[in-house]
Amino acid sequence: MTEKEMIKVSAEEFTRVQRYMPAADKESEIYKMIKGRDIELKVILTSSGVNISELDVIKE
Repeated sequence: MTEKEMIKVSAEEFTRVQRYMPAADKESEIYKMIKGRDIELKVILTSSGVNISELDVIKE
């Protein structure tokens, strides 16, 4: 997978995760798992030079 492909896949997944988070109870295990993936994707995208401020609708 090229870097561009990885960034594309990560951005798509990040957007998807951001849509799922509000649907889950913040105290639930599923929310904690989704939040963990959210953080991982933020690290991947940020370290790849992507400005995630427009994509990041869950500002925690």
